[in-house]
Formats: sequence, structure tokens, C-alpha cells
Amino acid sequence: MLKMSHVSKIYRTDLIETYALREVSLEVAAGEFVAVMGPSGSGKTTFLNVTGLLETFDGGRYELDGSDVTALSDRARSRVRNEKIGFIFQSFNLIPDLNVYDNVDVPLRYRRMPAGQRHQHITAALELVGLASRMKHLPAQLSGGQQQRVAIARAVAGEPALLLADEPTGNLDSVTVGQVMGLLEQINRMGTTIIMVTHDAQLAQRAGRNVNIIDGQLSGMASHALRPERSGGAHTAAG
Repeated sequence: MLKMSHVSKIYRTDLIETYALREVSLEVAAGEFVAVMGPSGSGKTTFLNVTGLLETFDGGRYELDGSDVTALSDRARSRVRNEKIGFIFQSFNLIPDLNVYDNVDVPLRYRRMPAGQRHQHITAALELVGLASRMKHLPAQLSGGQQQRVAIARAVAGEPALLLADEPTGNLDSVTVGQVMGLLEQINRMGTTIIMVTHDAQLAQRAGRNVNIIDGQLSGMASHALRPERSGGAHTAAG
């Protein structure tokens, strides 16, 4: 699914070079759920941005879903990102002037998916997260947990091969945290590969494997008990 080999990311100024990632090598198999942990400033967000093709990198090789994405143009990276990767952010990143339905619709429009097909994907994704009855609500009319579930619906509506979650429970209360994690686990069991950045060790234990980043380097990995057998194939709940 994903293979990084000796990937480095350097931030440069006139006087100094700072390694945000240093010789990172990692393989993630299709259908895995991997939690990425590390202290503040360790390189977790940079790792997620590079993985999601939001940032380029300065050395190494990166293969995603069987294709080398190391030297793609900006336009090609955008296309791969839109077609293969879903994003969930701590701050939800919903568009406040659009209702739930239209927020989920945005990335599908960028893909130029036909209207009828978009409607099927949007409806299925909102049903998956339990918000089909709220599709005409604005984000401000929803609780934080509901907004994050909209963000999850938006991320999975296009049936991405890879779902990247950056502290997806960071702004939620403990009850809602459990609901969101249960939803991510359900999506993972349906076949979607998930990489989740989190500072919460208890949440990380719910992933199938943990990866630790310290000073831009992988410091170690731990595999947990085998997760329940998935239904096989790509995630199809949203379409």
C-alpha cells in the first residue's frame, strides 16, 4: 500500500538547515491501522503532510498504492491526493457557509464526479457516520462530535485507499472520542488503510501498530493483537 525508503524533509533558512524527517523508511500494508506518536515538534505533522502529498520531500523514495509518487508534478500530486487519499483534521476544516451535504460534496466536485454518482456517495457516507438526517444543517448547528463525523464522511465519500487522521479526537470530549474511534475502526475493518497521528497512548493502543517519531526519525514500532478479519477489497461503504 505505502512504502517510504530513506525519506528526508529539510527546512532551510539562510543560516540553518533543520531536518523535519531524517531517513524515514516505513511500509504500511493495505488494510492496516497505524498510529503515529511522538512529542511536540518531533515531525509527526510533517510525516503526515509528506504521506498525504501535501508537502514535497528532499531525499528518498515514496511509493503509494503501487505507484512511485516521488517526483510527480504539483498537478499530478493533486490528482493522486484527490483520488486516493482522505484527510481528517483535528479542527474539522468544514466550510461554515456550506451545509453538511455540500461539505461532503466538495472533494467529489473537484474530481468531476457526475452529479448522480456524487449523490450516492454522499448519502452513503452520511449514513455510515449516522448523520443522514442532518445533511441540510450548517456546521455551526452541530456539536463538535457531529462536525468531526461530517469530516469523516467527507474523507471517505470518495472511497480513498488511504485515510490520514491528524489528532482526529483532539477537540472532543471523552464520550465522543470513543464514538469517533469506533467509527474509524469500523472503516478500517471495511478495508481502508488508516494512519492516525495522536498524542494519546490509549487511543494508539486501539490501532494495529504503533510507530514512534522522535527528532524526525522512527524510533521503534509495536504491533498489537491481530485485528478482526476485514471484509476484503477496497472500502465500499460510501458508494
